[in-house]
Amino acid sequence: MEVEKNRAHYTALVREYNEKTAEQDGRQPAGYIRTFGCQQNLSDSEKLKGMLFEMGYAISDQPDGASLVLFNTCAVREHAEGRALGNLTALKAAKEQNKHMIIGLCGCMVQQPHLVDKIKGQYPYVDLVVGTHAIAKLPELIWKKITKGGYITDISEMKGDGLSEDLPTRRDGDLKAWVPIIHGCDNFCSFCVVPLVRGRERSRTPENVLTEVSGLVRGGYKDITLLGQNVNSYGKTITPPSSFPRLLREINDIPGKFRVRFMTSHPKDCTKELIDAIADCEKVCNHIHLPVQSGSDRILEAMNRGYTAAGYLDLIDYARKKIPGVAFTSDIIVGFPGEDESDFAATIDLVEKVGYHSLFTFLYSKRAGTKAAELPDHTSREEKIARLDKLLEVQRVLGRKQYDGLIGKTLRVLCEEQGKTDPARMTGRSEHNVIVEFNGDNTYAGKFVNVRVEEALQWAVIGKIEK
Repeated sequence: MEVEKNRAHYTALVREYNEKTAEQDGRQPAGYIRTFGCQQNLSDSEKLKGMLFEMGYAISDQPDGASLVLFNTCAVREHAEGRALGNLTALKAAKEQNKHMIIGLCGCMVQQPHLVDKIKGQYPYVDLVVGTHAIAKLPELIWKKITKGGYITDISEMKGDGLSEDLPTRRDGDLKAWVPIIHGCDNFCSFCVVPLVRGRERSRTPENVLTEVSGLVRGGYKDITLLGQNVNSYGKTITPPSSFPRLLREINDIPGKFRVRFMTSHPKDCTKELIDAIADCEKVCNHIHLPVQSGSDRILEAMNRGYTAAGYLDLIDYARKKIPGVAFTSDIIVGFPGEDESDFAATIDLVEKVGYHSLFTFLYSKRAGTKAAELPDHTSREEKIARLDKLLEVQRVLGRKQYDGLIGKTLRVLCEEQGKTDPARMTGRSEHNVIVEFNGDNTYAGKFVNVRVEEALQWAVIGKIEK
């Protein structure tokens, strides 16, 4: 409650300051946010935009001329950090032209103290650093910068459960919505920095989740994605305890025409009860993103994943029996420390057995503070890249086979926008998360349509609406 009172107090102060600035300058101060990383960061950025709007900032789609520029950063891989810092360098000239511009960094990257020190030393034009547990304090930190100047940081550890239910949200669209249901992670996979920067698991109450989803449905949203570092752990930290399958069933009972997705789902905690719930709930999409990371039991143990390849395949088989036409996608890390050719061959074997619709593939990225960062790694980068290329080629063939298998089938598609390959077509996604292009115009936007597939591409399918 104290956090909410402080936020309201400082929001009012910044808004008053911006109103006076608008009177003097003849234009409303603008705020710009750029997001790096996962869907959770996209959801967080919608809350950042909500707070900026409440503070009297116009929301800009470019940093030029903005009074406040925020980068919402990612720490999962070194590449994500490099992208954020590379783009930060480009802001130096803008800051030189506009001395009053406030440049801020938030998100997972800046929850790491060693990177905060690096930013302070190498990027002196950064004004504001806001850690993952301090997002609700953004108005206070902006006010401190306005009134006191200097380098403002808050990467303090989480207090209480760290959940702020009353943060305003300014969503990026009016058809698809992100809904976080659990924050943090307790799994401590040896390669993953998420528990170190996002904290331990904290679930929102079913009442708060159901209230948010119901409001979205009433507002016309048709595609709702439930978010969490591990949605399968949902409900363990609340009283009385709940579960993710139960939550899915409760959401499915909400009146209205909409569908539900979720990510990310940890195989260790994926149960037959969850698969049964997906099969029973007509509003829950028949698509499961189930990150396997490796097909080698030896590597899975070193990763501290908590399951075996055989156990993972048992889940896949059960889901295929219970959910006709279910689609699977996954994440795979290539080049984990100690991975040899036999381990990689086991990964290829698993990929071929599952037959994923698509894969998100990554070269292993060493993350400071994780157990894997301490492991010896004798495989050259060239070998790792060669393995990744081979995996991509295997998946290219398998993925195309999955898409070819959709020819002649009718898919229920939520029409989203004009097609990317042909402006005379519209595009949307099926419940299997497959991109579908089809004949039609903007009168179909926001509606569910049945599309009979006639052609398959590598990344999408093309068809015609069935009247």
